[in-house]
Amino acid sequence: MGKKSYKYIYGPVPSWRLGSSLGIDPVSTGKKICSFDCPYCQVGKTEVLTDKRRVFIPVEEIIKELKLLPDLKIDYITFSGAGEPTLAANLGQMIKEVKRVRPEKIAVLTNSSLMRREDVQKDLLLADFVIAKLDAVSKDMFELMNKPAETIKIEAIIQSIKDFKSLYKGKLALQIMFVKQNKKHASEIANVAKEIHPDEIQINTPLRPCSVKPLSKQELHEIKKNFDGLNVMSVYETEVKEVEPVSDKDTMRRRGKI
Repeated sequence: MGKKSYKYIYGPVPSWRLGSSLGIDPVSTGKKICSFDCPYCQVGKTEVLTDKRRVFIPVEEIIKELKLLPDLKIDYITFSGAGEPTLAANLGQMIKEVKRVRPEKIAVLTNSSLMRREDVQKDLLLADFVIAKLDAVSKDMFELMNKPAETIKIEAIIQSIKDFKSLYKGKLALQIMFVKQNKKHASEIANVAKEIHPDEIQINTPLRPCSVKPLSKQELHEIKKNFDGLNVMSVYETEVKEVEPVSDKDTMRRRGKI
């Protein structure tokens, strides 16, 4: 199968959370644009730190690339990539149009920073699966773990995830990245997670190349015990599918994996 240099889509990639996942990067500009600057991010340092939504890519450009795809078996089409997907002001329109041309379920990986906004919630309600980040529940730990844009507050994020859960008919997961700095706060994070009561908890640690060391399998096993009573999956305990990407190496290199 020949590899192509797609500009906005990438993969499919083997995802421990989503099976075979084709990625769409809705904020693709050649720079990493995000509302966080997490030290563990495999895409690297955030070049444009912002919480302002705008249109980065016309919807028709995404659809054009999707129509060029060969026959593929995909579990999910996932909005992710080299930045925060909810920064794309046309995210909702993209989801609607993708559903017109592809049969797969739609997932969105979000850092939760803009979920307080009504327009963002409206867009996310169109997805089949929303995976929302929650690495910390206190101000100091939030700033250490996620290095957010100045206007973003952890209290607003927690409340907005709760509000979204009460409206959402799809599947909601909390993704939690555990590293040395926040592992002692696992019980506090678990208490908030139990208040939200998502459909799934995804416990992660940075296994992809970055400057932050991952926790061990045993450490994650101990952390998992705090989430007793919830549906928990861990990066160390999940099988990853074998997937053959159609994107060329350069396209894959420029995109965050799912």
